[in-house]
Amino acid sequence: MNRRYFLDKIKSTTIIGLSFPILGFNDESFIRKKITILHTNDVHSHIDSFPSDDPLNPNGGGVIARANIINKIKKDNPNTLVLDAGDIFQGTPYYNYFGGEIELKLMSKMGYNACTIGNHEFDNGLKKLSESLKYANFSFINSNYVFKNTPIENKIKKYEIHIIDGIKIGIFGLGIELKGLVEKKLFDGVKYLDPIEITNDITNKLKNEFKCDLIICLSHLGFSYNKKDIISDLILAKKTKNIDLIIGGHTHTFMNKPVKIKNLSGKNVIINQVGCFGINIGKIDFYLTEKKIVEKSSSIKV
Repeated sequence: MNRRYFLDKIKSTTIIGLSFPILGFNDESFIRKKITILHTNDVHSHIDSFPSDDPLNPNGGGVIARANIINKIKKDNPNTLVLDAGDIFQGTPYYNYFGGEIELKLMSKMGYNACTIGNHEFDNGLKKLSESLKYANFSFINSNYVFKNTPIENKIKKYEIHIIDGIKIGIFGLGIELKGLVEKKLFDGVKYLDPIEITNDITNKLKNEFKCDLIICLSHLGFSYNKKDIISDLILAKKTKNIDLIIGGHTHTFMNKPVKIKNLSGKNVIINQVGCFGINIGKIDFYLTEKKIVEKSSSIKV
């Protein structure tokens, strides 16, 4: 499918408190196909919902509620991908006792398709990370770490392509600089590459060689920083080409709706991030028609 034909209407929703929206358009008669992207980030091993007396997130989150929402949305639209932007691990005793097994088994049951690697995925070291990956029946994707001669060599994909209802979706992943953030011994042998250079190389391949209709970046770089020399999602969008959607993580940024940033070609890049701890699910619907691109955003509170 021609990319010019592909993106006509984009509706994005942050599902707050694990509720879900009822969608509607006045011009649905024009819609030919619909692709739904569900996404999370920085869940940090929060398997259970928050207690009812929690001062910030009473009864929020939990994998049971998340699974129910994912199942409902997939039933409504089988053309759905479920993605995560990293930091699946570390934050509750589930990780301390089981080392990531529970998180990955549950994500597999919930139907996740892919995730990228956050800095906390390295907290038990590369050998333990390698052992835990066997519990995931979805892909781990990272494009700017080199894992040669480490325990997770050949276990992490540089990119992945999904074909849904004839639509070709390319997904790649980016991780933050680990030096100074993670103990050296925990990621020894991992080489960090410049995210901007890697992105331009990977997206050029996905767009021009593999003819992807939609290109998604799973980013654990962080949404933005006060220091201009730290690469963030905002900078990534401005200094690259061909990304359609950046699903972000690391900075625990709660966004009621995505932002749009012009890339090097003057085209819009959508950036979204849904906070942390699994209390929100991001939902972006791509409606395929032959008209121009329009974006509609909303937030649903419980």
